[in-house]
Amino acid sequence: MPIAKPASSPLPWLLLLLSVTTGLVDAISVLGLGKVFTANMTGNIVFLGFAASGAPGFKVAPYVVAIAFFMIGALVAGRVGKHHAESPLRRWLIVAASVEAILLWIAAGVAVGFDVTAQSPGSSVYIIIALTGLAMGFRNATIRQMKVPDLTTTVLTLTITGLAADSSLAGGTNPNWARRIGSVAAICLGAAIGAYLVTHGGLVLPLILAGALIFVGTLACTLHPAASRPL
Repeated sequence: MPIAKPASSPLPWLLLLLSVTTGLVDAISVLGLGKVFTANMTGNIVFLGFAASGAPGFKVAPYVVAIAFFMIGALVAGRVGKHHAESPLRRWLIVAASVEAILLWIAAGVAVGFDVTAQSPGSSVYIIIALTGLAMGFRNATIRQMKVPDLTTTVLTLTITGLAADSSLAGGTNPNWARRIGSVAAICLGAAIGAYLVTHGGLVLPLILAGALIFVGTLACTLHPAASRPL
């Protein structure tokens, strides 16, 4: 059984910040890499179906690369999570943040000189997809093991469903409504910032910013006394 998170846990605030970075990464991948998601795999499965049917504007390869490297990142995070199961939460968070930030910063290095409009050089597209897919797969598997309700940092379908289905209009008690709305707003905010940065300056700055928010935000979280306890 997972250990219940105390009210003073720093995790909800950290996960809201990570949700902002999800919006950033989605803007980078969808607007900068040609209609591919590296933080959310549902869209890739749908787009893969479009590509398989021969729909114009969709290629199979980017979606296969994104899904494959996302799964590799999740697999590695699963192993790392089990290794840190009895360790202080602080140690696991720092490892996860370091992995994500380093992968995103390497992607930023690859993106130097990349032309978003021309999608050139073509090899950079796949390298950036692979690196951000690894980072987001690692993120999703890590968050999954933390089991913080209504804060997955990447997927909002169930969050939005919960807002309606558990509302007072549906006869519910509006549980975690502030957290749910915060999650939606955080990803929307990140997407807006990311879209502006990508369309006005390319991929380098939003990739650097996403990595910095992840790393600095996680370090701030680890200063909380609750971070000294095991997950």
